[in-house]
Amino acid sequence: MAAAAQARPLNVDATIAELKALFGDRVSTAHAVREQHGKDISYHEAHLPDAVVFAESTEEVQQIVQLCARHKTPIIPFGTGTSLEGHISAPNGGISLDVSRMNKILQVNEADLDVVVQPGVTRKQLNEYLRATGLFFPIDPGADASIGGMTSTRASGTNAVRYGTMRENVLSLQVVTPDGRIMQLGRRSRKSSAGYDLVKLFVGSEGTLGVITEITLRLYGTPESMVAATCAFDDLEGAVNTVIQTIQSGIPVARIELMDTYTVDTVNQYSKLTLPQKNLLLLEFHGTEAGTKEQAEMVQAIAAEHGGGDFAWTNQAEERSKMWQARHDAAWAAKAYKPGWGMWATDVCVPISKLAECILETQKDIQANGLYAPIVGHVGDGNFHLTMMVDPNDPTYLPRAEGLNDRMIARAQNLGGTCTGEHGVGIGKIKYLYQEHGEAMSLMRAIKKAIDPDNIMNPGKIMGPIN
Repeated sequence: MAAAAQARPLNVDATIAELKALFGDRVSTAHAVREQHGKDISYHEAHLPDAVVFAESTEEVQQIVQLCARHKTPIIPFGTGTSLEGHISAPNGGISLDVSRMNKILQVNEADLDVVVQPGVTRKQLNEYLRATGLFFPIDPGADASIGGMTSTRASGTNAVRYGTMRENVLSLQVVTPDGRIMQLGRRSRKSSAGYDLVKLFVGSEGTLGVITEITLRLYGTPESMVAATCAFDDLEGAVNTVIQTIQSGIPVARIELMDTYTVDTVNQYSKLTLPQKNLLLLEFHGTEAGTKEQAEMVQAIAAEHGGGDFAWTNQAEERSKMWQARHDAAWAAKAYKPGWGMWATDVCVPISKLAECILETQKDIQANGLYAPIVGHVGDGNFHLTMMVDPNDPTYLPRAEGLNDRMIARAQNLGGTCTGEHGVGIGKIKYLYQEHGEAMSLMRAIKKAIDPDNIMNPGKIMGPIN
């Protein structure tokens, strides 16, 4: 959607003038640059910032925040722009603070299995750097997102079933608070009982509490053996029940992903693969050669009980990479299949025992309303996604898609789940957050107002307007 007209924040021209005096051509008011920084890859309406400033150090971030705080100018932190719920949109105008040039890997502590990075480092850059050490960082949301953005949205992805999300893998943070102070949150030790857990408060705060300038992450040893497998099912129920039994059996699967038949069809066309034209599980096992072979055989036996066939597995790195890249490209495959249509990616997460009920009811809902919404999911932890494609030539289509999304989220919440497993709230899921948390939202709002009383940090996100 095109950018909507919006009022300019008070004093923004003075803010931009001072920024230009300090940072010169690293401040841009060009429409193309502002457009890039006001629109993520979601369907949400774009709102452009009034200017973009490119910071290159923590001290520069501090200068920018202090200046904006003095003028009460909104700040929208920006990493790579791959978010899905309008996180980088500037509905109140203001300054997009781009940290992509803060992309240094500062310290690798091999003996302690941790690393300190700046927020603009991307996950692929980090793992390429770590390759020679025999260590890796497992969180893989698909897009080559920045570590700062992944921390801000509490990202997860395909490896979360074994390695957890960003919540479990961020040890400490350096942040610049809305009043311009640099603070160190947390320590490198693997546990602590010292005070409030401010690290967890900032992980998932979506830029509403401050700007993250350094992140200390857990690392893991690269497994001796990695085996990828696919297994095909005639019906979605058999695939989902295989997932549930695998997890309940305690098999330490590293990845277990679901693609329905619509997704497989588009992925085969887009990525030029020949995957079985059925509901498909994609799996990966990590460990020793004997261990991965045993895990694969155990899952194959479980799948057979639920109608799974065409079980194929490989330990070839090139084949594994090709398969997972195809999975990560599923949304783009759906978009290519429906040229000219809008793309609306959404997600929910439920307790694993409720997964089949939630997915199957959602599938019926899609079919009953004549919508095109392929299902994919990180189903090992109860998280699944719809890639809803929206026909711009049918005025009834978007309202029907919105109704589907409303019902899917209500279904998940009624089953003890959440409105978002990993996409975050942004501007797209605010109303669902209030449904989910009820009175606890007053506590979140109180925290926001205590830390950011002038509401300059990514205003309008997570909890909407703050009075």
